[in-house]
Amino acid sequence: MPKIILDDPDQTLSMLRESVETLATRVDGAARLRRRRADGGDLDRDLWSEMAAAGWLGLLLPEDMGGSALGPAELAVLAEGLGRNLLTEPFAALAVLPGQILSAIGTPAAATIAQGLADGSRITPLLWQDAQGARAPLTLAGNGEAMTLSGTAHFVTAAASATDLLVLSERDGVPALVVLPARNGPAGSGGITVSSRPGLDGATIGQVTLSDVAVAQDQILAQGTAVETALQAAIQITRFALAAELAGVGAKALEDTVAYTRDRVQFGQSIASFQVIQHRLVDMWSDAEFACSAVTNAVEMLTEDTPAAAAQAVLAAKARAGDSAVTITRRAIHLHGAMGFTDECNIGLFNKRAITLNAMLGQSEDLRLEFLAQEMATKSTAA
Repeated sequence: MPKIILDDPDQTLSMLRESVETLATRVDGAARLRRRRADGGDLDRDLWSEMAAAGWLGLLLPEDMGGSALGPAELAVLAEGLGRNLLTEPFAALAVLPGQILSAIGTPAAATIAQGLADGSRITPLLWQDAQGARAPLTLAGNGEAMTLSGTAHFVTAAASATDLLVLSERDGVPALVVLPARNGPAGSGGITVSSRPGLDGATIGQVTLSDVAVAQDQILAQGTAVETALQAAIQITRFALAAELAGVGAKALEDTVAYTRDRVQFGQSIASFQVIQHRLVDMWSDAEFACSAVTNAVEMLTEDTPAAAAQAVLAAKARAGDSAVTITRRAIHLHGAMGFTDECNIGLFNKRAITLNAMLGQSEDLRLEFLAQEMATKSTAA
């Protein structure tokens, strides 16, 4: 069956794959998803702590920030394993995205937060998007001891479980990264109001409103171009992690569907023997292979440290893997028949997860337009 294939001379990737599979044998991802959905929670803290203990949350962070200082290949294998096993804790949004921003900022204060992120003691979502997924108007006003932060951020991961909030704000038109204590007390305490609504894949979608929240000077982690540079680099590597997870979701949905069609009998024979079913399975297999290949190509480009090529490879991988996972899981539901539409059948959960991940940090069509814009800019510069 399709999977992300990478060179593994020291067996590091194999051991990482085994660690994910070992956790998955103890943790039923589908059952955890259903339980979290029923409870209305936004994060399984016990599972998150296990992921931290395994070193996954700090996989990319430098060692002096409590991380493992590993690279794109290890990230791809880990994210793929999470997707295959339906381990839906928000690894990309809650570990990779804020972790890479903090790593790029690199100040002692940022390093302290990153260490807490790596060991699981700090839940630090990034506030930066509006209701359309664009940059939220979060404003830092005032000077000295009289600074306040105001605005509303949407699509906040684990907003209710957060211990800290990373806020991408603007101060007189200049980007500023601010850290706030989440104040998990009564709604609205300290000028911070948190609300949430159910998401498609069992998680909740958070909204955080800041109303003249007092900000001290030492809460400003960075200002200026360094913030924007850190954000763009973090978005790129997070899209890459999402692409790998999507590839895992699609490959596992295909694998489960192949097994189901072999076992399902109609008219005295396995439905996998019907030509029309075989054609659909081949189409699904092709989609899964292309997705895994696109992620493999992105690993190579990121490893070779070719910024322009890596940026385009990541966009291509996320677009390809997103379309692939959504298409495969929809076809998988159809091939499971009526039971595929029931909540008791796990294949529907894979479809919901694929749709959710595909929407994060840009739908496939948006990423393709961004890819074309970058390609045209590159050609224009070369000319």
